[in-house]
Amino acid sequence: MANVDGSWNTVAHTPMGDQQATLTVNIAGDSFTGSYSGALGSTEVQNGKVDGDTLMWTIDITVPMPMTLTCEATVDGDSIKGTVTAGAFGSFPLEGTRA
Repeated sequence: MANVDGSWNTVAHTPMGDQQATLTVNIAGDSFTGSYSGALGSTEVQNGKVDGDTLMWTIDITVPMPMTLTCEATVDGDSIKGTVTAGAFGSFPLEGTRA
């Protein structure tokens, strides 16, 4: 398993523009807890799962509208890269670096 614990400075490239946020990851076996905090607010990670160097989680947001985002990202050293899926709005690239 990769060292994925800690804080990650991320950016999701969305139709609303780049959304920067800090993802905090606290590993516990094959799951994790944490938070996702940015300009549009802060929310707790839900359903956090770890599979090797891949993280999978959901977050509930209320801005710009209530919805659940499904996220998956792979850690490679001090980089993280993946996707954020926003239901009917599609999937958007997510990338970042260790904070």
